[in-house]
Amino acid sequence: MKHWVLSGFAALMMSGGAYAQQNILVATTTTATSHYGVGADAFLAKLTELSNGAFTGEQAPGGQLGGERDLIEGLQIGSIDMAITSTGPLGNFVPEVLALDLPFLFRDYAHARSVLDGEIGQEMLDAIGQNNLVGLAWSENGFRHVTNSQRPVTSPADLEGLKLRTMENAVHMAAFQGMGASPTPMAFPEVFGALQQGVMDGQENPITVITASRFWEVQRHVTLTGHVYSPAIILVSPALFDGLTDEQKGWFYEAARVGVAATRAEVDRLEAAGVALMRENGMEVITEIDRAPFQALAAEAAWPVYTDRFGSAMIERIVAAQ
Repeated sequence: MKHWVLSGFAALMMSGGAYAQQNILVATTTTATSHYGVGADAFLAKLTELSNGAFTGEQAPGGQLGGERDLIEGLQIGSIDMAITSTGPLGNFVPEVLALDLPFLFRDYAHARSVLDGEIGQEMLDAIGQNNLVGLAWSENGFRHVTNSQRPVTSPADLEGLKLRTMENAVHMAAFQGMGASPTPMAFPEVFGALQQGVMDGQENPITVITASRFWEVQRHVTLTGHVYSPAIILVSPALFDGLTDEQKGWFYEAARVGVAATRAEVDRLEAAGVALMRENGMEVITEIDRAPFQALAAEAAWPVYTDRFGSAMIERIVAAQ
């Protein structure tokens, strides 16, 4: 883990009521040049600008500090400064956010971004704040799609028996069980090796992650199922954040908004270019399928994981949002 094991805030020095210059480490499980990396760089640049250099920073990318669950736990105990993660494992810590992972819930990017930037998104951030975490802003992965090494997928029947890596998320696992696959939760840093060794037949991720991870080296088939919209979130450790002044906290929130805008712009770019890029690298990409059978099976299996515990009010609000 090299020097990143030492959290940036561990070196905080108090001087005249203000913090000395501080280096912030932003941990991710994706590469430094991924959409997360683009967002992290934009966040850090804006934070440095707003603070006149009092805060600087760098990435700890590629799962160097562990998988996403490890990062969240590190934030809670104060061993990690900041992280950008998917919502995959977050539902294990803040069950309310499982609503965001329900299959075929969001209509399109405009719908998802509007919900997360509005009242519902803020309510979710508030819930996160009650669980020894600080959520600065909702970022983005994109709509998730299925890849595998075995066969083209055009119907749920084609998923039957495929060993499919999913995130450590009860909603996602239930959805794929409903669609006939054999889902196995696995931390993201382990996925490429599992696919390469044939331990897993396939996985599901947005185009942003498929391309950044070069999954074409170990996967042949891609189907643009768009089965789940995958948010991301910029999280900061309370051990760092609670020690900041109100002005400094404002810098973090503003820098997070800049990071989100940069990430979403990169998602848009990769979505536009990604299909051609995957095909250029030898993947067979199926762009048009009948999503209705996938939706019926996934929703029937996965939505009760949330509604049996929390009811349907939040889902109804999300669906009704414009």
